[in-house]
Amino acid sequence: MGEQDIFAVRLIIDDVPGVLRDIATVIADHQVNISMIQQAVIETGPHKGKASLYLELETDGKQEDLIADLRRLSCTHDAVQQEPFNRIYGSRVIIIGGGAQVAQVAMGAVNEADRHNIRGERISVDTIPLVGEDDLARAVDAVARLPRAAILVLAGSLMGGEVSRAVDRVREAGIPVIALNMAGSVPSHADLVVTDPIQAGVFAVMHISSKAVFDINRVRGREF
Repeated sequence: MGEQDIFAVRLIIDDVPGVLRDIATVIADHQVNISMIQQAVIETGPHKGKASLYLELETDGKQEDLIADLRRLSCTHDAVQQEPFNRIYGSRVIIIGGGAQVAQVAMGAVNEADRHNIRGERISVDTIPLVGEDDLARAVDAVARLPRAAILVLAGSLMGGEVSRAVDRVREAGIPVIALNMAGSVPSHADLVVTDPIQAGVFAVMHISSKAVFDINRVRGREF
């Protein structure tokens, strides 16, 4: 196989057992690798009750033949080639914590991302305000399972305990963590501690940008 490219396809399929097997067989017959897959039951509209299957595939450029064979499956109602998420939304900054702090970090991240995206980069910002150690820990652990998640910012006044252990697991998965300067043990587990929430958002975007000069690895363990 030649130089690899990523393309995406969205299928509207019957929501019945064996569908994924049939689709995977066609893809394997074309010697194409699945790099990402998402499936959900459609709840509204003309395809209500059917399933939406989104696939990102690695191929050598013979997309048309593969899509044609997928359309021929009896379970397939539609198959449309689409742009992969990384070309649309790019790398993701994930911000978790208290509402007021999350909003301030997001402000810095969105403003900085706008500077980069207007020049052709793709950086997106995702937030969720949460309270409670268990909910926060579950959300932090889930970051390692999110597609394209590139960095996590923890924005709150008090975090520790199981949240700190979740931070360690996320860092072990290769995702750096920025924490606001807060009470609790989380700051001592993060890669970087930042007092100003707006600056924390700016740092997060600058770290994952391909054009910025900031690198969290050069300042790991420091406080700003």
